[in-house]
Amino acid sequence: MMKFLFMMIFMILFCFNSQMYWMVQMMLFLMMFMFMNLMINIDSYCNLSYFYSCDILSYGLILLSIWICILMIMASENLKSVNFYVNFFIFNLMFLLIMLYLTFSVMNLFMFYLFFEGSLIPTLMLIIGWGYQPERIQAGLYLLFYTLFVSLPLLLGIFYIFLNMNSVMMYFLKFFNLEIYLLYFCMVMAFLVKMPMYFVHLWLPSAHVEAPVSGSMILAGIMLKLGGYGLLRVMVMLQSLNLKFNIIWVVISLMGGLYISLKCFCQVDIKSLIAYSSVAHMGLVIAGIMTMNYWGFIGSYVLMIGHGLCSSGMFCLANISYERLGSRSLFISGGMMNFMPSMSLWWFLFMSSNMAAPPSLNLIGEISLINSLLSWSWVLMFVLMLISFFSAGYSLYLYSYTQHGKYYTGVYSFYMGVSREYLLLILHWLPLNILILKIDYMMIWF
Repeated sequence: MMKFLFMMIFMILFCFNSQMYWMVQMMLFLMMFMFMNLMINIDSYCNLSYFYSCDILSYGLILLSIWICILMIMASENLKSVNFYVNFFIFNLMFLLIMLYLTFSVMNLFMFYLFFEGSLIPTLMLIIGWGYQPERIQAGLYLLFYTLFVSLPLLLGIFYIFLNMNSVMMYFLKFFNLEIYLLYFCMVMAFLVKMPMYFVHLWLPSAHVEAPVSGSMILAGIMLKLGGYGLLRVMVMLQSLNLKFNIIWVVISLMGGLYISLKCFCQVDIKSLIAYSSVAHMGLVIAGIMTMNYWGFIGSYVLMIGHGLCSSGMFCLANISYERLGSRSLFISGGMMNFMPSMSLWWFLFMSSNMAAPPSLNLIGEISLINSLLSWSWVLMFVLMLISFFSAGYSLYLYSYTQHGKYYTGVYSFYMGVSREYLLLILHWLPLNILILKIDYMMIWF
C-alpha cells in the first residue's frame, strides 16, 4: 500500500509542467492497473504496512477514486485549451487523490478522521477556483460549515474511545460494543451529513451546481461515499445502540428519498436534478446500512460504487451539453437529438443505469437494499415501490426534456461530440455494466 502512496507523491512533480497534463493521466492509468492486480484476501485485511491496509471494502473505493480522477483529467480538457491555472488544477487533483487514498486505506480511526477532513480542502479549492457563478463562494461555505460543524463531535468521540480502549485501530474495535448514547450520535452524525441524509442535504445541490465538471464528478463519485464508508466502519462497535436508533434513520432516509424524488420533477437545472437524484439514491444506502443485516451492507457497498460511476457520467453529459449551449437550463437544452444524435444514445444509457436497469451495478445494489429493507419491515414496501417508480420517472423526464422537442433557436454556433468525450463516457459506462460479471467479489466480503 505504501508503494502507491509514494508513486502519487512523486507524481506531484509532473504537475508543475503544463506539457505533462496527459502524462499525469497516463501514470494514473498505470497505477490503476497495478492496483487492480493486487492480491486481495476477501475476508480480512491484507497488504499491511505500518498503518495502511486494504480489505475488499477499501479496495473497491480506492479503485473508484483513482478511476474517477483519471476521468476528471479527461473531462477538464477545456481548462488546458484555455490554459486556466492548469498546473494548479492538476496539483489540486493529485493532492485530493492522495487524501482519498489515505482515507480509504488507513486502519487508525484518528488518521481516518484527519484525511476524511483533509479531502474537503482540495474540493473547496475546485469549487471556488474553477466554478462558474459568483455564488460558488456561498456554496463552498455551505460545504465547509455543514461538514465541519458535525465533524468536531466525531473527533471528540474518537478521543473518548482512545481514552477508554487505549486503541483506535478499526480492526480491534470490533471486539467492543459501546452503549453510550452521546458517543453514538457523535460518531454517526458526521457521516450522515457527508452522505448526505435528508434534512442535512442542502449543501450538496448548491455545491454541485456551482462546481466545475471535475468538482461535480469527484463530489458525486467519491465524496458521498466517504460517509457510507465511515458508517460501515464504525457500525461494528455501535451495534446494540444502532438496533435501538435505526428506525429514526431508516424512516428519515426513505421518506426523504421519496420527497426528493418528487422534488426532482420540479428542477429546471440539469445539474441540480442529477444532484437531487444522488440524494435520493444515498437515502437508500443509509437505510440499507442502518438495517444492520448482510444484504444491507452488501447492497450499500455495490450501490455506492455503481452510483459513483453513473452519477459522474451524468455530470459529464451535463457538462458536454453546457459547453455547447452555455446554459444548463432544461428549457434551453431541449432538442439536442437534432444536433448530436449519437450523444443521445449515451444519455439514454446513463439514464437507464440511473433508474437501475440491468445490467448495471445499480440494479444489484438496489435489489440487495430492497431485500434488506423488506426483511427489516414489510411496511417499507410501499415507500420503496414509490421511490423506484419515481426514480424511473425523473430519469425519463430528464432524458426526454433534453433530447426531444424543438431546439432553442438562439443556438448560433455548434459542434458535434469529439472522440475524447465519447471515450470519457465509455470509460464511465463500461465498468458500471461489466463489473456485474464479477459481482461475487462484492457479495462475499464478510
